[in-house]
Amino acid sequence: QVQVTESGGGLVQPGGSLRLSCSASGSRRILSITAMAWYRQAPGKEREFVGGIVSNGATKYADSVKGRFAVSGNTAMAALDLQMNSLKPEDTAVYYCNVKIPWGESWGQGTQVTVSP
Repeated sequence: QVQVTESGGGLVQPGGSLRLSCSASGSRRILSITAMAWYRQAPGKEREFVGGIVSNGATKYADSVKGRFAVSGNTAMAALDLQMNSLKPEDTAVYYCNVKIPWGESWGQGTQVTVSP
């Protein structure tokens, strides 16, 4: 089993920045991580993909965050940060880290991000 831990959420004003961190642990299984990604879920909405990285270093982002958010880290280190700039009220959500291994996936408990004046 892979354990996933997120940190770094909080309250920020529109236009501000926050950095979220995700780390995975779980003995030798973390060496098999194929991808790590951030998702978010706003109240009353489905969970959606935000941005992520695969084992060869390639990154991908949702259209809604391109140019504002950036992921950094790598699967070999089992760590992935999410730098969020120019935050908007619509970015308010619980942010979850997802870790994929060949035989399944694990989720963190989530961290709240609130963008409000």
